[in-house]
Amino acid sequence: MIDLNQLSFFSTGIACLFALTVLIQLGYYLIVFLKFIKFNPRGLDSETDEPVSVIIAAHNEDFNLEKNLPYIFAQDYPNFEVVVINHASTDNTSHVLSDFSRINKNLKIVNIDEDLNFFKGKKFPLSIGIKSASHEILLLTDADCKPKSNQWIKQMVSNYDATTEIILGYGPYNEGDSFLNKIIRYDTFMVALQYFSFAISKFPYMGVGRNLSYRKSLFLKNKGFTSHYGISSGDDDLFIMQASNKVNTKIEINTSSFMYSEPKPTFKSWIIQKQRHLSTGGAYPLLFKILLGVYSISHLFLYITFILLMANNILILPSIILFAIYLIIRFIIQKNALSKLGEDHLLLFSLFGDIIHIVLLSAISFKSLIKKQGDWK
Repeated sequence: MIDLNQLSFFSTGIACLFALTVLIQLGYYLIVFLKFIKFNPRGLDSETDEPVSVIIAAHNEDFNLEKNLPYIFAQDYPNFEVVVINHASTDNTSHVLSDFSRINKNLKIVNIDEDLNFFKGKKFPLSIGIKSASHEILLLTDADCKPKSNQWIKQMVSNYDATTEIILGYGPYNEGDSFLNKIIRYDTFMVALQYFSFAISKFPYMGVGRNLSYRKSLFLKNKGFTSHYGISSGDDDLFIMQASNKVNTKIEINTSSFMYSEPKPTFKSWIIQKQRHLSTGGAYPLLFKILLGVYSISHLFLYITFILLMANNILILPSIILFAIYLIIRFIIQKNALSKLGEDHLLLFSLFGDIIHIVLLSAISFKSLIKKQGDWK
């Protein structure tokens, strides 16, 4: 029998904090993330032939456009245009687009010749492209992205009905053998697990610009990105947070709708990318700061307090049992979620990579608070 009265104030505090963080994490997994596990991806039982405008903002993307645009034009969909915004490119982007336009009549090129430095990020070129789009349904992606199949457009837009205005898709990264590749793909999976789960729970707050769809009328009604033009990122999360509600947002996780891209090749470039993405956090409403902040902080402190308990020989057996319960539940839910998103190869990595991921993410988050971010180029 353990006599809790014999524990010091420090030991009692660490033990209580550990138990609290475990309970918080289990709450997220069993209440929020479990909804994603129970979610059934839709087939193509309700097809639509409503015209679609695919929007791609490009700055010095000649190589990626030449490689990936053919897969966009090869989509099995009856009526779509591809709007590419050539944002002050100094490489061969103009020539590449000109060549494509000769054989693809549904390509619309929007040239922005001058780099307007007072507009940071993709928001300005995206706004110009969206306003130039001919159709109501918009499907956004990036120049470095390749669709999983020729059913990408059809699968994404099949979700639209009378009340739907936003479709959140999945944008995974190509699989590689490096440790960095696994970290990036695991991070992408965890971000998706959160925004998909909260969307299913009627609290949509973000999507990813690599695979995102919404109505042009919704964009215009919300005055586009005007309310957060001063922030370089946020064309996906801040806009979705502003324009979404409990009934107008759906998710699409059928594998044929996935949009793949190449991950950053170095830790430095990935950290810069993550800092840019995290820079929008300060503009989140208080509710989402609390929901996401509590998850991340409790995740980090769960590991810190467990290590402290083990290192100081405090309640060893009860702590191990509680930690094991957390790991088992997390493993079961992550296993199912990884399978849904075609990331089964990350299952083994998740067993030990989770602690590395949360430590890295915490360090990057702290650094992003004290360092001003650059633009999207």
